[in-house]
Amino acid sequence: MMVGNLALAQATDNTPIGTWTNEDKEAKFEIYKCGNKLCGKIVWLKEPLREGKPKLDKSNPDKNLQNRPILGLVFMQNFSFDGNNKWDDGTIYDPKSGKTYSCYMKVLGKDKMEVKGYIGISLIGRTQNWTRVN
Repeated sequence: MMVGNLALAQATDNTPIGTWTNEDKEAKFEIYKCGNKLCGKIVWLKEPLREGKPKLDKSNPDKNLQNRPILGLVFMQNFSFDGNNKWDDGTIYDPKSGKTYSCYMKVLGKDKMEVKGYIGISLIGRTQNWTRVN
C-alpha cells in the first residue's frame, strides 16, 4: 500500500501539469491535460496592456488571428509523454515573433522544467528553464 502512494507522489512531482513562469518572469503559463495530450496557455502577463488595451497577437502570420488577446492564448499543443519525465512532439507558438516551433518539455525536478523550442532536430534550438509557481 505504501509503495503505491509513493509511486503516485513521484508521478505527481514529475508532471509538468501546473503553473510555470519563464526565466524573465514576464509571463505565467498553465500546463494542462487536453484529451490524452498536454497543452499550455498564457494565464498571466507582467505587462498585459499595450496603450491601455489588452495585448493582441499582432505578429501572427494569419491576419484572422491578429486580434486575439495574448492573455489566455493556447500557445503549447499536442505534447505526448515520451518516458523519462519528458513530453515531446508538441509545438510552441511565440507571440513575439509569430512563429511556431517544435517543442519538448522535460521535468528536471518538482519545480524545474526544461522547455526547448526548435526547428528540425532538437539538438539545435532555444532552451529555457521554467520554474513552477504553484
